[in-house]
Amino acid sequence: MQTTVEATEKHKVKLTIEVPPEDFGRDLDRAYRKIAEQVKIPGFRKGKVPRKVIDAQIGRETVLEEFLGASIPDYYESAMREQDLAPITDPDISLEQVEEGKPLVFTAEVEIRPRLELAGYKGVSVERPAIEVTEHEVDDLTDRLRERFAELEPAPRAARSGDFVVADLRATVHDEEVPEATRPDGLYEIGSGSFVPELDKELEGKRAGEIVKFNATLPDGFAGDRGGQEVSFQVLVKEVKAKRLPAADDAFAKTASEFDTLGELRESLKETIARNKDREADHVVRDRVLQALIDRVAVELPDTLVDEETERRVQNARERAAAAGTTMEQVLDSQGWDELRLRSDARGHAIKAIKGDLVLEAVARAEKLEVGTDELATEVKAIARSFGKDVKEVATALDRSGQIVALAGDIIRSKALDLLVEHAEITQEGEKRVRDEAPTSVEEPSVPGDDQSEEDS
Repeated sequence: MQTTVEATEKHKVKLTIEVPPEDFGRDLDRAYRKIAEQVKIPGFRKGKVPRKVIDAQIGRETVLEEFLGASIPDYYESAMREQDLAPITDPDISLEQVEEGKPLVFTAEVEIRPRLELAGYKGVSVERPAIEVTEHEVDDLTDRLRERFAELEPAPRAARSGDFVVADLRATVHDEEVPEATRPDGLYEIGSGSFVPELDKELEGKRAGEIVKFNATLPDGFAGDRGGQEVSFQVLVKEVKAKRLPAADDAFAKTASEFDTLGELRESLKETIARNKDREADHVVRDRVLQALIDRVAVELPDTLVDEETERRVQNARERAAAAGTTMEQVLDSQGWDELRLRSDARGHAIKAIKGDLVLEAVARAEKLEVGTDELATEVKAIARSFGKDVKEVATALDRSGQIVALAGDIIRSKALDLLVEHAEITQEGEKRVRDEAPTSVEEPSVPGDDQSEEDS
C-alpha cells in the first residue's frame, strides 16, 4: 500500500492511499462471501451464491458498501500508522478509483494532532521547594490521630459542627413516608455532609428535644429513582454527643502506636510529614521542569483538540460531583462559581495539558523512547488491582476500546518527563538567592516558576 501526504490547511492533511489490486480483490471477495452468507436466493445454498447472481439480485452497490465499511477503515488506519499521524477528527473519505484489476485509490482529509520539534530540552534549571516541618504540623497530625481514638459523651448544650446527634429523621412526600430516606434513632455527625446539606445547617445550634422541619432535594443516584426528588423532613433531636479526645501523653502513644512515649510518636509523625513533603517536592520539580519547556513552546492548537479536552474535564467534574452525592451546579454554587467560569478554567488547564503532552511526545520521539510489553502488563495489573477486577478482563477491555494505546502513550510521556528531570539543573529554593547576594562573576540562569500540579498536564 502506498500513501502520500499533502498539507492542506493548518493542522489538516490529505492522504492519497493506493491499495494494490491483489489486496483490493481479496477484500472485495470477503465482502461478497459475507453477503452470500446473509442472503437467501432460491436455487442456491447459503454461502454459495455466485458473484454475478449477487450483483443481479442484491446489487453491486450493496457489495461495495459492505466492502467500504469493512476495509476502508483498515486501510486508513494502516496509512495513519505508516505516516505516524494522530487524527483528532473523523476523516472525509473520497473514492477516486474503485475498479477490479486496478489499484483501489481513495483520499482521506483529516485534522491531525500538532507535532513539535524541540532543541536544547536537557539541562532545564528549576528550584526544588525547601522542606521544613513545623511543630504546628506535628500538633495537627497528632490531633488527627487522637480523633481516631475519640469517645462520644453526652453534651448538655446546643449542637455544633463536629458533634454527633442521635435523632429520629422522617422523610415524606405529600405525607407519604419515604422509607429510603427515613432514619429512626440514627447517629449523625454534624458537618459531615453525608446526607443532604440542609440537614447539617438545621441541626447546628439545636438541643435535645427540639424538632426541626425543612425541605431538601435528595442527591442524584439516591436509592434508585429517588434521586433529584424534593422531600419534606422532620427531625427530632434526641441527644447531643461531643467527641472527647484522649490526652496527648505517653499512655496515648502506647495505645495508638508501637511507641512507648509521646516524644517518640511525635518524632515518627514528623518523619512521616517530611517524607510526604519530599514526595510533594518531587512532583513540584516535575511540574516546573515541564512548565519551563511549555513556556518555550509557541504552537497554535486546533480548536477541536482544545474543545474536546475541555469537555472531558467538565464531564469529569460532573462525575466527581455525582460520586459525592451532589451535582456540579451545587458544587459551583457553593464556591461562588458558574458553569461559564468552570469552562473557562477548564479550557486554560486543557491548553496547558495539551502543550505538555506535545512537549513530552517530542522528547520521546527525539530519544526514541518505547514501551515494553512488561511495562504495559505492569500498568494493566495496577489498574485491575485498583478496580478489584481480573487482569485478563481489564486487558481485554482496554484492548477492545483502544485504551491500551492511550495507556502506552501515558507511559512514554512519563518516561520522557523522567528523562527531563534526570537531566535538569535542580537547586534548592533559597540557594540561588544566597549565591546571588555574594560577589560572583558567573551569571546565574533565570528560573521559571510554576505552582501548577503535574496532574493538570
